[in-house]
Amino acid sequence: MPRRLLTVDHTKIRALREQAGLTSKELADRMGVTYRLVVYWEEGRYAPEARNVRRLADALGCATADLTGTPSGSETLIDLRYGAGLTAEEVASQLRDTPAGSDLFVDAHKIRSLERNRQVSGWHWKKPELTGRLMQQLAVVYGVPVRVVLDAWMRTRPADEPPCLPEREHQALSATTVERWEALNDRQRVYLSEILRDDQMTEAEMWMRRQSRVGVPSAAQWRKLPFALDGPAEVVGRTRLQQRLRSAAVHDQGAGATLHSLGRLGLIKVSKDRVEVPGIGEVERTLVEITRRGRACARAGLGEPAEPSPPVHLLSEWLWGVLLRVATAGPAGLHESELSGKSLFYLAVGYRPKRRAHPSRGFIELCPRLAPGGTHVLEYRWHATVLGQQHIAEYLHVYREMYPAVAPTPE
Repeated sequence: MPRRLLTVDHTKIRALREQAGLTSKELADRMGVTYRLVVYWEEGRYAPEARNVRRLADALGCATADLTGTPSGSETLIDLRYGAGLTAEEVASQLRDTPAGSDLFVDAHKIRSLERNRQVSGWHWKKPELTGRLMQQLAVVYGVPVRVVLDAWMRTRPADEPPCLPEREHQALSATTVERWEALNDRQRVYLSEILRDDQMTEAEMWMRRQSRVGVPSAAQWRKLPFALDGPAEVVGRTRLQQRLRSAAVHDQGAGATLHSLGRLGLIKVSKDRVEVPGIGEVERTLVEITRRGRACARAGLGEPAEPSPPVHLLSEWLWGVLLRVATAGPAGLHESELSGKSLFYLAVGYRPKRRAHPSRGFIELCPRLAPGGTHVLEYRWHATVLGQQHIAEYLHVYREMYPAVAPTPE
């Protein structure tokens, strides 16, 4: 069951204050409260109210989770309210001015009932489309992404039907993007188009390697595409990009003025490195990386729609694949060494890329496997959390349509 009340460990207040190099008086002055109140908090005689938890965290330079002991990726609705430093009355007051809050007749009592997993009075509260609209407003009030509120909602109220978020409207190509393409000359357009195609091909190759459990370098590395080697083509050969340009009837596939002009326009990034060529030795190589602006510009020119992005509450194809991999490992889970990198900061309980960054989804967690008799920990293994399993069950049909090639697929 979710926590009914959020508490602050009074011993952490003193520890964090000392860590920040502050006296009780200095902390009180920073917060604008009395010295005696800070002493009472540290002694555990009083607990800070919601508005003071946020002010306390700001004064100590920490996150509210550091005071409440809530691991990243396990926040409930009351965590989000305390993190925003708001009372239930203040939240209700802000929501009442919105159409969703008005339709649901939001008040402080209903906010507290929502946070305590109690029944909220009013038949409108059983309509996922209305609670979805309310959830969007809560995200604005708490200053967090909608996905954070949805995850906290489902942890708090696991038996509820998930709130339904409205579909994203399709975004048309901006006039600026189209004008940017039209301003390019024919040669620049061919270069940019072929760089986009090669980037897409490389992305597909990296996806296939991940599916085959083959090591994949970071995107910052593989998106730098080899363009040309410094030497005669008959000696050092041609890169795949140069071959693509030859096929597009560009007979001089040089790494000179055209590349640099695209770089000056912010459509690509050009860099250099050195590689070993058999029989020749080390030679300089030119690398190109298409930017987000360049990708949008090339898509506009080629008449392709903007790159689709998943709805705000769903995962990217990469993260969905990671979650499935953990979930389909069964009761044994995955050994801790089988997952690493940035995916943990998006999915795992206890991971947060930066102190004030938004929490992870909390869909997977590292659990100990004990020796017989529970004498010691043999190893740690990754398992899907209850919320992670619920997310899969709720949105599996959507993911199957979005990412049909992702495997394995749980039944």
